[in-house]
Amino acid sequence: MEKITSFTINHLKLLPGVYVSRKDPAGSAVITTFDIRMTRPNEEPVMNTAEMHTIEHLAATYLRNHPDFGPKIIYFGPMGCRTGFYLLLSGDYESKDIIPLLTSMFQFIRDFKGQVPGASARDCGNYLDMNLPMANYLADKFLVQVLDHIDDSRLYYPED
Repeated sequence: MEKITSFTINHLKLLPGVYVSRKDPAGSAVITTFDIRMTRPNEEPVMNTAEMHTIEHLAATYLRNHPDFGPKIIYFGPMGCRTGFYLLLSGDYESKDIIPLLTSMFQFIRDFKGQVPGASARDCGNYLDMNLPMANYLADKFLVQVLDHIDDSRLYYPED
């Protein structure tokens, strides 16, 4: 079997950033998949499930309610390796196109206080696995270390 594209990226050189992972045709549309890499693979500790789960709830709520991008959101969810998230958008985009969206999303997560949307037994299959303070911290860290001064080294996958 051939390796899938995401397994061909050199994770030893991959920095936290925002990368176009793939673009797929869907009828007459294009679906752009973004790799939102929050921690450096194999160098930094991975995120724990509780904060990832909290980020997922907050980000999905923010994105689906966004006035411009809301109707274009296909999916937002965690990577199995726990180093980041995937965002799938309807449309043909480059990483730089969504930096303002991600900046406002991570600001929302950084500043969020109170009850996490969907964090109840009725609304979620594992509602007790949440860590809002750590989600706030990780959102701020990603803003400061990546999004606030992002450059090409964090917008395009590294050369092998």
